[in-house]
This record gives sequence, structure tokens and C-alpha cells, in this order.
Amino acid sequence: MKVTPEKNEKVANMIFASIYPLYLSRLEKNGRTKEELDQVIEWFTGFDQNALQALINEKVTFRTFFEEAKIHPNAHLIKGVVCGYRIEEIEDEFELYKQCRRMEKLIDELAKGRKMNKILREEKK
Repeated sequence: MKVTPEKNEKVANMIFASIYPLYLSRLEKNGRTKEELDQVIEWFTGFDQNALQALINEKVTFRTFFEEAKIHPNAHLIKGVVCGYRIEEIEDEFELYKQCRRMEKLIDELAKGRKMNKILREEKK
């Protein structure tokens, strides 16, 4: 599937605080914890629990969320299909959409029981 400017803008304007509980609910149904969710988000974005909670309280959009994030240098290692979109094929002009899908891929792997050391990718030496 191809990302459109309209789709990118729709995601950019979504409120992170409205989606976070959905991520958490999905993970808890699969035996994972809020701490694990926050750990994955911190690895990907650099937001510790305090910063993450502040963003939730401020009801920031995904645009603001990703503008303020310090995306992990190994984020390019996150590959695969999420919601019908192959992450590595999303065009650079839709960077925000790509980051959102990368984060969802990490959360998806967590929900499916993947080990944390596999989710938090490291370059092969």
C-alpha cells in the first residue's frame, strides 16, 4: 500500500494520549506490562516515563510527539509489515508516518511475546 499526503496528515494530527491506552490495553491482554510498553517507547523515542507522561498530559499530536523525539539510531533496523504497509517502502517524504509505523511494529512484537532483547534492535557486529 502507498501512503498518501492525506493519510500522513491524518496520523500527524491524531492525539498520542488517545492512542496510548489502546496500545496498553492490547499489550495487557497479551500478558505484557505498562513498564514494557514504556521501555519500548523510551528506546525508540528517548522519552523516559516522566517525559512520556508529560506528553500524554499535554495531549500532543503525533506530529509534536515525533518532532520532539530523539529517534534511536538503530530505528532503521525495524522492518516488516504493519497495517498493510511495508515499513522500509514508505517514502522519506512521509517520515512521520514511517516513525509511527515503526513504533507500532515494536509494540506489535511486544504483544506477540517477542523477547525484549530482540525488539530493542542492535547492529550486528
